[in-house]
Amino acid sequence: MKQVFEAIALAKVSTSAAEARGLGMLGPADRITMNRERQLLDAKAQAAALAEGGYVAPQARTQIPAPGVGALATLETGISLMREAGYASEHDEKVARWAAYILCGGRVTAGSLVSEQYLLDLELEAFLSLSGERKTQERIAYTLKTGKPLRN
Repeated sequence: MKQVFEAIALAKVSTSAAEARGLGMLGPADRITMNRERQLLDAKAQAAALAEGGYVAPQARTQIPAPGVGALATLETGISLMREAGYASEHDEKVARWAAYILCGGRVTAGSLVSEQYLLDLELEAFLSLSGERKTQERIAYTLKTGKPLRN
């Protein structure tokens, strides 16, 4: 969880498929197309092959043990220390707190079983809250334009 949290909180981006694998954004079975001009064609071919093969989406998980409030408190302490040390802006802190909240399953007892949908709902709540903020909108626009994160 620490690696995932750091990737989100520090807005890590990958510049290559190999780097994305190292950050845990791609798994060993994920396919890579090296030729940029073929990426869309290869993706469409893969989607068609999955559909022709009778692909069925996996059933949503319902028994995921949440790290809970203890882990959340640890992450929040780290976030506060990063902010106090000047490594994170006020908006970085806000985004990181939402990320920690989602990763820990909200304010639940450690080991509480939550569903995938519950976690997706927490993520949606965070997205809707953050997307209405000017600094988030600036970050999204900047990243789409440059491919790099904006620290505002």
